[in-house]
Amino acid sequence: MTAPDFKAWAQSTQARMENVLADVLPQANHLPARLHEAMRYSVLDGGKRVRPLLVFAAGEIVAASLERLQYAASAVEMIHAYSLVHDDMPAMDNDVLRRGKPTVHVAYGEATALLAGDALQAAAFDVLSAHRLADNPADQLRMVNILARAAGSLGMCGGQGVDLYGVGQELSLPELEMMHILKTGALIRSSVLLGSFCGEPLAEDARDRLDHFAKCIGLAFQVVDDILDCEADSATLGKTAGKDAANNKPTYVSLLGLSEARRKADELKADALDALAPFGERGQRLREIADFIVERRS
Repeated sequence: MTAPDFKAWAQSTQARMENVLADVLPQANHLPARLHEAMRYSVLDGGKRVRPLLVFAAGEIVAASLERLQYAASAVEMIHAYSLVHDDMPAMDNDVLRRGKPTVHVAYGEATALLAGDALQAAAFDVLSAHRLADNPADQLRMVNILARAAGSLGMCGGQGVDLYGVGQELSLPELEMMHILKTGALIRSSVLLGSFCGEPLAEDARDRLDHFAKCIGLAFQVVDDILDCEADSATLGKTAGKDAANNKPTYVSLLGLSEARRKADELKADALDALAPFGERGQRLREIADFIVERRS
């Protein structure tokens, strides 16, 4: 049986995740209703679901079941959604548009947005711990630890802190890369690693290769984001374009220029694909996601 092409596979996975997320999130009529409405508003009906796609693609390396992968992917996506809710708030990036609709604090107020983000973070670990996702309980505990570290001050939150403190500052390329390894890359790396624990045992050197792939493609994702922030409009992006330049934030484009930033993204993709070579056909979906990340226009 021939595997579906990438577009069909991605659409099928995205549709599956919409249904799963709608099921695992608290229902909107469950008290406190307004908080649960805000949580569902922030997660459902929007986004490319890149991190869930990475979970499922990595799961193909280890022949993982779709049921296991869908819950691991839900946990990652809820952490991602919570980070967007908080990043958009006035105390942080003060943005009013996300995924083509008003940000959560605009739609529901700042207090509810803050609570919604907090609750989504807790819900992620609820899902990750409530279902059997690995054959070995020690591996599932490791999955919880991977996501916790990726979300905290040694990962995503730490990177956001560096980003906030870097406004108006001149960062070197290594400093900018470290910021994004934490802010964007940590959750992307955790997506790949979580998927790799959901199926057959994998040697640590093979998992290290997956981690290197994810590190490179996570940086490439941010480079392309910086390029699109300069070149695309708000309608295309689904969020406010040009915010980084307006806020005097350091970016790959401000540091390297557009042409060098594009070259940087291509180099990172090449490095990522090299790491996948030993996996052969099992790594095809990850290779396709790498292409999608670097070639996207929104």
